[in-house]
Amino acid sequence: MKPRVIVFLALISASLLAVFAIVQAAGVRAQAPAAAPLPRTPDGKPDLSGFWQIMNTANFDIQDHSAQPGVPAGQGVVEGNELPYRPEAVARKQQNYASRATADPEAKCLAPGVPRLMYMPHPFQIVQGPRKVFMHFEYAFHTRTIFTDGSSHPKGGLGLWLGDSRGRWEGDTLVADVADFNDQTWFDRAGNFHSDALHVIERYTLRDRNHIEYEATIEDPQVFTRPWKMRMIFYRHLEENFRVLEYLCWAFPLERYYPYPSIAQ
Repeated sequence: MKPRVIVFLALISASLLAVFAIVQAAGVRAQAPAAAPLPRTPDGKPDLSGFWQIMNTANFDIQDHSAQPGVPAGQGVVEGNELPYRPEAVARKQQNYASRATADPEAKCLAPGVPRLMYMPHPFQIVQGPRKVFMHFEYAFHTRTIFTDGSSHPKGGLGLWLGDSRGRWEGDTLVADVADFNDQTWFDRAGNFHSDALHVIERYTLRDRNHIEYEATIEDPQVFTRPWKMRMIFYRHLEENFRVLEYLCWAFPLERYYPYPSIAQ
C-alpha cells in the first residue's frame, strides 16, 4: 500500500474516533439528569426543614480513631485531624479520657452541648420559619432555637448547656453564632473539652434536597491556641411516616447506655 494511502486512511480513522468521542460525550451529557432545584421557603431561603441524621462516629471521637471495646473505628471530622490544645490543657484532656466512662457528661445523661448535639447518633427534626429555625432532637428530647430575627445575644454570661444561638443568612448558607456556654460539656466520649469561653460559628448549607453540609468553627482561647473546624454531612430521612421518637437516656442503666466493657470491669 502506498504511503499516501496509509496517511489518508490514518487521518480518516483519527477523524472518526474524534467524532465518536464527541457524540459519546454529548450522549452522556444528554442522559445526565438536571439537578433538582433546592426546596425554598416563601421568603426565598433554602428550606432546611425535615428529618436529619449524621452517619459518622464523631460522638465517640471527633478525630481519627481505631476500634476499641464499645467504640467503632471511625474517620475524624476535624479539619486536618489536629486539635490545637494549649500545653496546660493537654493533661486535662488525658485525664478526661482516662475517666471517660463516668466523667463524660453524656454518661450522666446531661445535655451534650453544641456542636456535639448535632452529631449524636440519633435523628433530629428541623422546622424553619421566617424568624427562627427550631430543632427537635430524639436524644433526651432536647430542643434548639436559632433566632434569625436580627436579635443579639443577651448581655452577661448565661452559662447555658446548649449556648445561645443567633443566626443570619449569607446567600444560601445559614450561619449561627452560638455563645454563652458553661464548661460542663465535651465534644466527644474521648474527653475533648472546652471552657465557658467557647464560641461556635455554625454553617448550614443545603447541598441538594437530601444533604446538608455542616461546618462548625470552634474558638476557645482558654483551651486552644487557635480556632479550628469540623465538617460533616447531615442526611435526610426519606422513610415513609418517619418521625422523631423518644430516647430518654436517664431511663436506662449506665452500663447499657454507655458500654465500655474493658473499663467497667
